Amino acid sequence: MHQPVQGPGRVPTVGVEEEFFVVRADSRAPEPAGSRVVARARGAVGDLVAGEFHESQIEVRTPPCGDADEVHRALVSVRSAAAAAARAEGLALCASGTPVIGGPGARVVGDHPRYRAGVRQFGAMLDDFTVCSAHVHVHVPERETAVMAGNHVRPWLPLLIAMSANSPFFHGRDTGYASWRTVVRLGFPALSAPPYADSAAHYERLTAVLEASEAMLDANNPFWDLRPNPRVPTLEVRVMDVSADPADTAALAALVRALVVRSVTLVRQGDPGPRTCGELLRASYWRAARDGWAGAGVDGTAEEVVPFEVQAARLVGQVREVLAECGDLDRVTAFLGRLAARGCGAQRQRALWQRRHRPADVVDGLLAGAGSSATGGTGGHDATAERGTSVRRRAGDTGLV
Repeated sequence: MHQPVQGPGRVPTVGVEEEFFVVRADSRAPEPAGSRVVARARGAVGDLVAGEFHESQIEVRTPPCGDADEVHRALVSVRSAAAAAARAEGLALCASGTPVIGGPGARVVGDHPRYRAGVRQFGAMLDDFTVCSAHVHVHVPERETAVMAGNHVRPWLPLLIAMSANSPFFHGRDTGYASWRTVVRLGFPALSAPPYADSAAHYERLTAVLEASEAMLDANNPFWDLRPNPRVPTLEVRVMDVSADPADTAALAALVRALVVRSVTLVRQGDPGPRTCGELLRASYWRAARDGWAGAGVDGTAEEVVPFEVQAARLVGQVREVLAECGDLDRVTAFLGRLAARGCGAQRQRALWQRRHRPADVVDGLLAGAGSSATGGTGGHDATAERGTSVRRRAGDTGLV
């Protein structure tokens, strides 16, 4: 992320990072060509594109943005530049939390000291760690405030999983889950929700002990789903699957920002946040990963099992004033309408599969669906998937192909 700045009034800037699979145009299987795509794309967008853990992935970034419309425009722009670079290499980009189609190219680790250290420390656990996420950064200048605000945000992490779930397939098979990416991360000792922290000092003691135990690679750079970013003054939410539709990503960024703003306000009023039980939170994680938007999970603020649709309405009710102040209420409301009408990404992937039971059709729908919204729509998965190869010829003009 670039250095964030404070927006007008009390509205902080927000930025997004998205990860995508680099896939072959013929087989749609992951291809270890991320470095080539990044090198070519940097001529157009500089460091807004970068490599990722596996060579079959890339990451795109927005600069700090003042509102969700700006986030959406920035995502469309950088996605288009990355897609053009991939296309020039005879490849494409796929917006799914896990690889729909498998292949050895998915497991080639990128050339970075941190990645190599992770392989040495966690060994075969990383064999299937091929996942693509969306991260949202919200500017919070004081680290102490960011840590304490995290206590307020952490009960809502399962809801964000359910809303963004977009990884039902893994290497050609239906996992039975809506977010297999979340399940993969849950297998690691320190890759899910962070614990409740009494202070920034307490948070740092916890990460230091976890590093010493070797459950965490680096105490200064924890990979929890929620963290004060180690390099820039933001509270970073890392729990979401990447979305095929940049409009959905922009709406999630708006909702996350509103939640963080409300949480910061509560912290400054002396509220340290709810001590949500870690086991209840983990159970809700699992339920969100299994069922996605159509399911239910433990509402960490009420300690009762509630449909995610109801939880979303509760959250919007709590942050409505902030959303209105940021100019994001209509965008978030429209996103909730899309979820009600078409489901989360996992539901849409399975709808593509049901047509002809071809994994390639699922990938094609993700490629073309991501592109359709770049021209102003809200996701063209169903309409484009039926057009088969014509989509692959034309979608490069509008999206992640």
